[in-house]
Amino acid sequence: MKSTGKIIAVLFLLIILANPIGALTIKLGSLAPVGSPWDNALRQLAAEWRKISGGRVNMKIYPGGIAGDEPDMLRKIRIRQLDATGITGIGMTHIAPNVLAVQLPMLLSNDAELDYVLQKMKPLFEEEFESKGFKVILWTMAGWAYFFSKEPIVYPEDLKNQKFFVNEGSGNDILAWKKMGFHVVPLSVNDVLPAMQSGMVDAVTTTPLAAAAMQWFGLAKNMCGLKWAPMIGSIVISTRTWERIPESMRPELLEAANKIERSLRIEAAKIEAQAMEVMKENGLVLNPLPPKAEKEWHKIVANGLDMLIGKSFDHKTYELVRSHLKDYRDNHAP
Repeated sequence: MKSTGKIIAVLFLLIILANPIGALTIKLGSLAPVGSPWDNALRQLAAEWRKISGGRVNMKIYPGGIAGDEPDMLRKIRIRQLDATGITGIGMTHIAPNVLAVQLPMLLSNDAELDYVLQKMKPLFEEEFESKGFKVILWTMAGWAYFFSKEPIVYPEDLKNQKFFVNEGSGNDILAWKKMGFHVVPLSVNDVLPAMQSGMVDAVTTTPLAAAAMQWFGLAKNMCGLKWAPMIGSIVISTRTWERIPESMRPELLEAANKIERSLRIEAAKIEAQAMEVMKENGLVLNPLPPKAEKEWHKIVANGLDMLIGKSFDHKTYELVRSHLKDYRDNHAP
């Protein structure tokens, strides 16, 4: 009996050491496919946080949309089925609508402009997130969106002749696309691939790396040369979960997240370049954009903006973004 008691005591001690008393498990949902750069970064973050916290902060990742699409995951965070999510810029607008102001089509031209404007806008955006019960752990640049389609797209008229995927639930965005004259099909991201297979959808706008990772490229082998819009992303966690982490530990966790984001940006750019080569070898057709076409796209985008400014996001935020962009361009003019 004494021997049995000792064995039980040793086992109990091992359990305590493996799972420290007061340990927190953060359940995080993500659309990122398993093995993609974003999924790998989340797993690296989980390992770093566990190491920094001595096993007191653990992360369980639900990748590839198994926890639902972005509105589903945000709903699950609110009802405490999840704690956090790796989310796209479009998903972020379901929490903080004003974030859309830095993702408008053809407003920003390059990474440097985005980095400058976003750095200026972050405090305002993060305040908006916190007012809704979310803490932003990191911001990231996922790449630039281009049109991928079954038939070539060069001029706006080319896209008008195809059925175009948009995120469901983004009401004003859908109205803006319709006002610009496009045939939109609102869907969950998880439903895009079968919709393309069935012929329900002919075109999408996404980054080259996402087109490859989501397997959309196999059905949409035309890529328009138009640099449409920046695709940002983030990891957000409910403030109630964040506040369960000891305050003294939080700065180091955030620094670890920022280091991983910097590595992710470099790695994702490298893998995207590789993905582009692989896609070209497998039939991807790049459709260059002549100056005349670019002017037509600018004109049609301007026609849709009034459906968003003051509706999807406030006018003050839009003007602030434009002001920061002007400052950057004035100080970096050739």
